[in-house]
Amino acid sequence: MKLTFFGAAGTVTGSRYLLEHNDTRVLVDCGLFQGRKEDRLRNWEDPPFDPRSIDAVVLTHAHIDHTGYLPVLTKHRYHGPIHCTQATLELCRILLPDSGYLQEEEARYLNKHKMSRHSPALPLYTQADAEACLKYFRPLGFESTLKIGDMTFSFTRAGHILGSACIHVSFDDRTLVFSGDVGRPNGPVMRPPVPIEKADYLVLESTYGNRLHSQEDPSDELAEVIRRAAARSGIVVIPSFAVGRTQAILHLLSELIDAKQIPRVPIYLNSPMAINATEIYCMHAGEHRLSETECRKMFDVAEMVRSAEASRSLNSKDGPAVIISASGMATGGRVVHHLKAMLPDSNNTVLFAGFQAPGTRGAALMGGADEVKIHGQLIPVHAEVVSLDGLSAHADHAEILDWLKSVNEPPQQTFITHGEPAPAQAMSEHLKEALGWKSTIPAYGEEVLLT
Repeated sequence: MKLTFFGAAGTVTGSRYLLEHNDTRVLVDCGLFQGRKEDRLRNWEDPPFDPRSIDAVVLTHAHIDHTGYLPVLTKHRYHGPIHCTQATLELCRILLPDSGYLQEEEARYLNKHKMSRHSPALPLYTQADAEACLKYFRPLGFESTLKIGDMTFSFTRAGHILGSACIHVSFDDRTLVFSGDVGRPNGPVMRPPVPIEKADYLVLESTYGNRLHSQEDPSDELAEVIRRAAARSGIVVIPSFAVGRTQAILHLLSELIDAKQIPRVPIYLNSPMAINATEIYCMHAGEHRLSETECRKMFDVAEMVRSAEASRSLNSKDGPAVIISASGMATGGRVVHHLKAMLPDSNNTVLFAGFQAPGTRGAALMGGADEVKIHGQLIPVHAEVVSLDGLSAHADHAEILDWLKSVNEPPQQTFITHGEPAPAQAMSEHLKEALGWKSTIPAYGEEVLLT
C-alpha cells in the first residue's frame, strides 16, 4: 500500500490522501485549500495526479476543506463514485453548490470593480459545476462495508458534524484509519466520537494539537457576551460555519432564552445554506443529542433571512440584536458585508466560535488587527472581538488522547496531519509523552509505503 499526502500536510486545510494498492487508486477526501494565499493558489494548479486514474473517492465529512475540490476533480474528467455517509451527501448538496455560487459572485464583484489582475477574473468552478459532481455520490451506511479492489472500507462516527466519519481501510490483514476531524466528547449537539480499537496505521488530525479548550461553560460565556452588547444597544455578529457551529449556537440561544439568561433580542440567521443544513439536522436525530422538540426550538429561535435584500437591510437595523452568518472564518459570504458595516462601531461585538485558519480575515481579527481589508477598503476595527473557544467542534489534544486510549495496540505508525506546523509538532510530542506512540508529520506530496 502506498499513501501520498496531497493536502492537509503542513496546513489545516485541503484534505486529500491518495491510496494505491495493487491496481486500485482511491482518494480519501478531496478538499479545498483555504486561508493563506500560497495555500489557496494550490487550488488553481493542475491536479497532482490524473483524476481519470482514480477508481473511487471516499469522504470523511462534508466541510469544504474536505470536499470543496470535488467539482474541480469532475471537471478534469473524474467520473467514478464518491462514497460518503447519507448525511454527508445531503450536506454536500447544500455546501458544494453554495461554494460554486460564492466563487461566481466574487468573480463578478472583482470584474465589476476592476479589482483583479486577471481579465476577466474567473471562479475556480461554478454552481453548475458543483451540481454536476453530485450525481457521482454514493451514500453508505455506518453499518455497511465497501469493497474497492483489494481494500475494504467502513465508517465509524467521528462526532464532528452530522455524517462525519472515521474511515477504516482493511488491506492485507492490516488496518489504516483516517480520523477525519474528531469531535468532542461533551459537545452541546453532536454525540461523542466512537472509539477506535485497531489501527496498524493512523492518519490523525491536529487542529488543536497545541491548545486546550476553555473549561468555562460555553453557554455562560455566550450569555455574557450578548448581555454585554445588549447593554450598549450593540449588535453581536457571529461568523459561523453553516454546518455544525451554527446549529450549536442556535441550540444554546434557545436554552438561554428559555432560562431567561439573556434578553429576548432579535436573532437573525442570515445564511440560506445554514438554514437548509439546520433542517437536515432535524432529519437525523440518531446522530446528535437533541430531541425532536429541541431541534424545532433551535430552528424557531431565529428569524430566517433568505433574500439578498433582507440581508442588506440588517446592516441598517438598530441594536441590540444577534446576527449569525457564514462564513465562519469571515473569508466570504454575507457575513463579510455585516463586518464591513459593524466593525467601525465600538458598541458592536464580533464573536468567533471556531478555528480561524492562518491567512483568513477571522484570524486577523482574532489577532487584534486594527483594520481589515474588505472589498478593497481598509475597515477600522472598533468593535469588541471575542472568541468562544468552548464551542469548537474539534477535540483538543487532551480529548484526542483520551479517545485514542481505546486502541488495543499502538499503531505501527501515526501520521499527524490537518494542522499548522506548531500544533502538528505539539500533537506528535503529546502522543509520545502520553501514549508512547511514535509519529511523523508528512510534507505535501510525501509518499510512504505501508508494509
